[in-house]
Amino acid sequence: MELVIWLVAAYGMSQILVYGSIFNGLRNSIHKWGENPLAVFYSVGSFLSGLISCMMCTSTWVGFTMSFMWSPWVNIMGVHPALGVFFDGMLASGGVWAINTIIEWFEEKK
Repeated sequence: MELVIWLVAAYGMSQILVYGSIFNGLRNSIHKWGENPLAVFYSVGSFLSGLISCMMCTSTWVGFTMSFMWSPWVNIMGVHPALGVFFDGMLASGGVWAINTIIEWFEEKK
């Protein structure tokens, strides 16, 4: 049950970061930064712009971050914490992708 809650939380956080209206201003600023090759740290802006445009990409980093609060791989599977961070990012990416795919399927069937 804890794993399901963790995956739903990862989905929710990723959904808010990628699509939530509360972050529209921040996302637009990051996209402008990533599109301007003359900007300071252009490569960082370009990376972040791509990151916040993709549910799978964003959820990977959400998983890395959530791993420091509670790690499914460490707490359920007994994996070393250093590896747990990596595996939690992969788990979040796959889990969020699956949830998002199901939700998009239902949205298309409306």
